Amino acid sequence: MSDFLQSLSATADLLAGASPHVWPIVRLSIEVSGSATVLAAAIALPLAAWLALTPFRGRDVVVAGLNSLMGLPSVVVGLVVYLLLSRAGPLGSLGILFSPPAMVIAQTVLVMPLITALARQTLEDALAEYGPYLASLNAGKAATIRTLLFESRFSLSTALLAGFGRAAAEVGAVLIVGGNIDGVTRVMTTAIALETSKGDLPLALALGLLLVLMVLVVNLAAHGVRAYAAHRHG
Repeated sequence: MSDFLQSLSATADLLAGASPHVWPIVRLSIEVSGSATVLAAAIALPLAAWLALTPFRGRDVVVAGLNSLMGLPSVVVGLVVYLLLSRAGPLGSLGILFSPPAMVIAQTVLVMPLITALARQTLEDALAEYGPYLASLNAGKAATIRTLLFESRFSLSTALLAGFGRAAAEVGAVLIVGGNIDGVTRVMTTAIALETSKGDLPLALALGLLLVLMVLVVNLAAHGVRAYAAHRHG
């Protein structure tokens, strides 16, 4: 109980700026996870739209496989990306291992199946609602995809938030490809792991509470944007 109370006090100190070295860690966490979510969405949304609109043999198997990848272990992703980016790997010439770009790549791979699976279901539901109307207009596949993405934009934001939350909360992949280098690749989850291993539980708990607060603020901001847009178009 005392550790928890100390963590609350430490969290208040962090928010008050008593530990300025923490804010670069928070900023890097947001930058890495946000960039990974945007990159994953750029790939996942078109793929989800294609899956929602295109019948083909073995589609159920593909969808089942995609759903199972939602629980892809982060350490496995980190290991694969590490092997790709290491000096002996096919992408070793890029020289980005143990850097924020490597962490972005790992998190992008990690959250892309999650966003794709959630977006596919959302777009299939939208197709059931708008499909007959679009068919009556003889809309082509490209026009149908654009319409479904636009009409489902608020629901799709939930998939993006889920992807951001998964990226911000994972530790295995970024630890493997980032190395937890102070001032370079240390993010909130790896800082929590480090402080826990050092036995500084109050600080680790404080960072954990700060991480939860960060994700909560992002979700509340997104909810506010959705509510404002719905009110304007209501």
